[in-house]
Amino acid sequence: MRQVMRIQVFYSSAGARILQHIAFWGLSYYILVHVFASSSEIQTTDYIYTIIFLITLAIGVYTNLYLLIPLFLNKRKYLIFGLLFVVCVVSSTWLNLITFSKVIDYLLPGYYFISYFSFADVFKIMLAFAGITSLIKLSKGYFLLLETRNQLMQLKQEKSDAELQALRAQVNPHFLFNCLNSIYSLVLKKSDKAPETVLRLSDILRYILYEARKEKVELMTELLYMQDYIRLQKLRCGPNATVEFRVEGEPNSRRITPLLFLPLIENSFKHGIKGETGPSFVQFTWIISADSVHFVAKNNRGPGDSPDEEKQAGIGLENLTKRLGLAYPGKHHFQITETGEFFSVDLTLQIADEP
Repeated sequence: MRQVMRIQVFYSSAGARILQHIAFWGLSYYILVHVFASSSEIQTTDYIYTIIFLITLAIGVYTNLYLLIPLFLNKRKYLIFGLLFVVCVVSSTWLNLITFSKVIDYLLPGYYFISYFSFADVFKIMLAFAGITSLIKLSKGYFLLLETRNQLMQLKQEKSDAELQALRAQVNPHFLFNCLNSIYSLVLKKSDKAPETVLRLSDILRYILYEARKEKVELMTELLYMQDYIRLQKLRCGPNATVEFRVEGEPNSRRITPLLFLPLIENSFKHGIKGETGPSFVQFTWIISADSVHFVAKNNRGPGDSPDEEKQAGIGLENLTKRLGLAYPGKHHFQITETGEFFSVDLTLQIADEP
């Protein structure tokens, strides 16, 4: 099947090229036969003269198109191409003059042709034909190159979109697993907070399943659901835990890629606040300006994590790094700061031209 498709494409493209050449020479013939006409009424000799004239030109034109351009111009041998181009035009000019001064009498002895043009006249005509056909060929190559580049860019964008969707899909199971763990612990304690937690989880899941599948979402909407998630996590925090949520600036009319903040918030709760522990804190701050969103998440260092927890945290941050590279290439800053007392992340997104 692929072989048949290739043959069809080949013949269709070859047929298109043949039609283009026929159209070019047909138009040239129509124009020149009227230029060369010796009277107001076109004679048979005018038709024959024009055909022979164009044949001498075509020899030079196709020598340039299929020999000089591919072998020298396309390989950037500009000096050699320029010299051979001049030689080709001069040779075609001499061929035209010799054809009408000597050869034509042997080819068509019944007709009497007189060469109307001098060497300079024929040289100019030949130069015009060779120059015009060269420009047409080069312009076709240029537009073909542009089309190829556009196709490659489209394929690259599609690949990036597919990778971004795959990475985004990895966020949801991780998030759901953490929330279910929180609800499970509340149910075990027979806490009155369990029903509220289920309702909040339901709202957040609805957002993730439907709204967050879009390429961009309203920043205000994203912040509201992040706030709901933080409130959900607060339900399982002990009395000694401090949770701060702060937004500075105006989030309206801003759009961002969804669920970029979620893994950072998850990590802060997971590694900073571990159930009924001693004094602990998490702080989340969004600073919004006209062209950027600056997010800072900071938490204390809780008890040592297990190897599995450290591995999951590393996977989550690696996932986020890849998503940022695809969604905001060259338009983000992501930094992690870790000391003996606290852990913080700093994420800045440039959103000045976000649609």
